[in-house]
Order: sequence, then C-alpha cells, then structure tokens
Amino acid sequence: MKLHANAQTCPHCRFLIVSRVMSGQRPASVAQDFQVSTKTIFKWVSRFRAEGAAGLDDRSSRPRVIARRHLQPGKELNDAVFALLHTPPSDSGFNRTTWRLADLHSTLRMKGVLTTMNNLSAVIKQAGYQWKKARVTLTSSDPLYSEKVDAIKKVLSELKDDEAFFSIDEFGPFSVTMRGGKALQPPGQVRHVPQWQKSKGSLIVTAALELSRNQITHFYSDRKNSTETCKLIDQLRRQHKGYRRIYLSWDAAPWHSSKQIVDHIEFLNGWAAHDGAPRIEILPLPAQAQFLNVIESVFSGMARAVIHNSDYGTVTDAQAAITRYLDDRNRSFARAPQKAGRSIWGPERTPAAFATANNCKDVRYR
Repeated sequence: MKLHANAQTCPHCRFLIVSRVMSGQRPASVAQDFQVSTKTIFKWVSRFRAEGAAGLDDRSSRPRVIARRHLQPGKELNDAVFALLHTPPSDSGFNRTTWRLADLHSTLRMKGVLTTMNNLSAVIKQAGYQWKKARVTLTSSDPLYSEKVDAIKKVLSELKDDEAFFSIDEFGPFSVTMRGGKALQPPGQVRHVPQWQKSKGSLIVTAALELSRNQITHFYSDRKNSTETCKLIDQLRRQHKGYRRIYLSWDAAPWHSSKQIVDHIEFLNGWAAHDGAPRIEILPLPAQAQFLNVIESVFSGMARAVIHNSDYGTVTDAQAAITRYLDDRNRSFARAPQKAGRSIWGPERTPAAFATANNCKDVRYR
C-alpha cells in the first residue's frame, strides 16, 4: 500500500507500537522510542482494537464534507454587500434603522453569499466606510450664520451705558429625582441611585443673562411658550426703565420667533417714549447654534453645583436651591463687576461671554 505523504510511521512500525503497548510497556516510553507523541500511540492502539490489523493502514485525507468556498473581498462580494447596505434593515426582517455587521453576515448567508465577518469588514473598509458613533456637532447650518454673529459682536463692542444686552433661554423641564454623581463616601459604602424613580415634580427656569454686568433675571414656568417669554420681556423692561435700548438674543426655538412675540415687542416699542421704558431689539442667534447662547454656560454651572448629585424632597426645595445659587452669583458679580468669571462654587465650564469659539452648553450637566 502506498504510504501517506504526511505519515510519521509505516504500517510495520504501527504494528510494533501496538505490540509493545499490548505487552504492557508504558505508552509514554513507546512514544519516546518511536519519536512520536503519546496521542499518536493511543490513536493506533485504538484503531487496532476497533478494526484489527486493517486499522493500521493509511486512510484517505479527503474530508467527508467539502465546505463551500468563502467569497473573498472583490467585486462580487463588494456588489453583494453594498446592494444590501442600500436597503433598510427592516426589509430583511430586522427591527433596526441601521445595519450591524452580524446582520449583514446572516442576511448575505440567507441569500447564498457565503463569506466571513473579516471579509465583510475588509470590503467595507476598502470602500472608505467605518462604523462610527454619532456625535453632537458644534456646527450651525444657518446660511446667515456670519451675518447674525457679526451683528451680535458689533452691538456688544459698541454697547453704551444706557443699553443692555440679554442672552435668554429656558432650563428644563427637568424632573426632581435623586441624581447620580460623585460624592464623598465612608469606607465600604457606595451611594445607590435607583434606575426607576417616581418623579417629585418638574420645573422650568426661564431666565435672562445681562452680559455686560453678568446678572441673571429668572422665574419659574410651567411650560416653554411665547407667553412665558413675553412675561420675561415685560420684567426686563420694568427693571431697565431709563435705559435707551435693550437687546434680546435667543436661539431658534419656535416660540422665540412667534407672531405673539413680534406683536408684543412692537406694542411695547410704541409706548417706550410715553412711559420712559427702553426700546427693544432682537438679535437672534444662528439656527442650531445653542453653543453660542451665553446663558447656557450659567445653566451648566448651576446644574453642576446644585442639581448634579442632588436628592431634593420637593420641587420647592429644588427651586430654593436654584434661586439661592443664582442670587449668590448675582451678588458675587455685583461686588466685582466683570463680563465673565466664576460662580462662588467654582469655575463655570465655559466663560459667560459671547465668543464664537465657546461651547456654552455643557451636555454633561443638562
């Protein structure tokens, strides 16, 4: 019989191996004499016991089952992958809006395209695609971005003593529950925050930050709408009687540009000369540019100081903490006026000043 090309022993040697083991010699000793592994010794002994002398002959190395060849990276696999990627996963029975590599692999297999996960990754990478996590972008899509920013910068650079510039926004609504975060703990104890909690209520802070004096005006609202914004405008107008003009700047929220707001400001400006109140002008921020809204810096600092890691018993308690924070902040800047600075609890993450490089809205504390 023709000896197998990869055979370590011939049939005669195998017979000798079996004879020595059957006569009582230790398999490890026999393996050492014939310079093979102990596993090989046990293999031939097992075959001899099952089949006799015929079991010591060579066997064909042809596999019983020949697997279909996996499709390698190339035009055929590339076309199959991207033809599938262009369809929504729901068409293939997946309750998802984006494809996963495992979903692609199983769907292609069902379609008769056999390949490996590594080959799929290689095809996708060769096409210049990568699996990336979505990120919050700091980019405005407003075509008038430069014009709006330049208008704000021009007013701020020329602001007179009888003029005031306000950055306006709302904080919330947020639910009053136990909040997570780092806290000083004794040895062996860890603070636990339940994943599911019953809310003690919610609140919204409607506020305006006067940039040149760094003072906050605020109150609490039930909802975000034009009526609450008009209420804030009226309050700012009363507080600044004797001023010649006040500027209002806010983001592109729909209630900030409603007909109710426009009509209300037009009405107030018609009476400005009669009641000694300032005229009101609007300088809106570019669309999708909340990162330029200076009051967001104050909100982020406030949230970090008195909301993050908190556990207020009631909405009233949460309101009291917020009011105390903002009042202390106002007193701090009244004693030492400056256009940007720190709260008494430490630095606000971004200076409360208008700058195109600032990212005033800190997503970690909103």
